[in-house]
Amino acid sequence: MRWWDVAWGSPTTHSLPPLVIIAGATASGKTSLALQLSTSLSGAEIVSADSRQVYRGMDIATAKPSAAELQVAPHHCLDLVAPDVPFAAADYQRAALAALAGIAERGGIALLVGGTGLYLRTIARGYPLDEGSSDPLLRAELEARNAQEGVEALSAELQQRDAAAADVVDLRNPRRVIRALERAILTGSALPPPPQGYPAPLIWLGLRHQPPAHRRAIEARVDEHFAAGLLEEAARLRSCYPEDLPAFSAMGYREAFDVLAGRCDVATAKARDTQRTWAYARRQRTWFRSEPDITWLEAGEGAAAAAADVLAPFLGQLAHGDYAGGR
Repeated sequence: MRWWDVAWGSPTTHSLPPLVIIAGATASGKTSLALQLSTSLSGAEIVSADSRQVYRGMDIATAKPSAAELQVAPHHCLDLVAPDVPFAAADYQRAALAALAGIAERGGIALLVGGTGLYLRTIARGYPLDEGSSDPLLRAELEARNAQEGVEALSAELQQRDAAAADVVDLRNPRRVIRALERAILTGSALPPPPQGYPAPLIWLGLRHQPPAHRRAIEARVDEHFAAGLLEEAARLRSCYPEDLPAFSAMGYREAFDVLAGRCDVATAKARDTQRTWAYARRQRTWFRSEPDITWLEAGEGAAAAAADVLAPFLGQLAHGDYAGGR
């Protein structure tokens, strides 16, 4: 059985389309590049890989494409759930695979665009995300045992159940031991399945700024969000949902809620938003350094032309029939 069959929950006959990945940290210009490329690629459709754009009503601070931008090319994996609905990487994988299958049926090419590294990895690297390997009650029981018996006792049980996994899991880290033991109890193996790759042609592009330019881009984006009505959007959300939802950990909303509640002024909120976004961008850059095969392009006006040059050999192979869907 293929990994994408597992992710859908049952065997399917779907193939997947050629895939162009546009990765990079927040405020690096990924959306703009995707829109420019989509106009020159016949049948191109855009699949978002952003862990906050899946939430309905969260538009401004997540930099969701505008109504005009949505008209440029078909978009997928936006506005999937309400902010109070739990949404995991496995949920994203299913939604993205369904979108990709539709693109393949239409004979198109997919642009997978976003900065959520795990979302990109689940598709591009082919990680089967088995939800049967998690159980909240079992996790709570293991956490209670850790508090009472210590991580050494759980590590010893992990070694009994899966000695090979115990050799690679950090046995001093309670969180990792608990997760490995949970998986071992539920599935018989403490380690997740290995990545199985993407079954069709794929190319990774990455956008990056030099740090000073990136900081300026983030500052400009924060100003744009507040000018575009972030406080009004946050007020609507706050009237419907509690402030402490995980979805609202997205940059901008916490700061907007603080302004609305009188806990700080707008200038302070903007400064905090900028700093928190900058810290997040650094974490994104660290993540992407661990991803192989990304061709990095300098963000800015020349990015589209540089991307076209990199894509030319890839697209040439597709045009000459070197691609067979569903491989």
